[in-house]
Amino acid sequence: MKGKAVHFTEIELEKVTAPGAKNTAVRWLISDKDGAPTFAMRLFEVGVNGNTPLHNHPWEHEIFILEGEAKVKMGNEEFHVKPGYAIYIPPNIKHTIVNTGEGTLKFLCMIPIKK
Repeated sequence: MKGKAVHFTEIELEKVTAPGAKNTAVRWLISDKDGAPTFAMRLFEVGVNGNTPLHNHPWEHEIFILEGEAKVKMGNEEFHVKPGYAIYIPPNIKHTIVNTGEGTLKFLCMIPIKK
């Protein structure tokens, strides 16, 4: 198994095509393709007036806001976040992240690797 050190700009920015996603892209910084056995780290970029899809699944998310402002909807809860906020989204909770700022929203998102 080999380690990895790479600048984020060297990783492809892929458009998120899931239904309901708007003006959202992701870079898979570290994943099982790199030999990571447990977690994947992703960097999301959500443009002005963009959002991640409203969805749920049986795994958790850990998120850290790097740039921008957002509204995070989880079930019946809503949080307004900005750089420095850490967010935990439990499994099976419907959730979306909406860019409410005037620039690009950037956040790290860690998820377990599905086996």
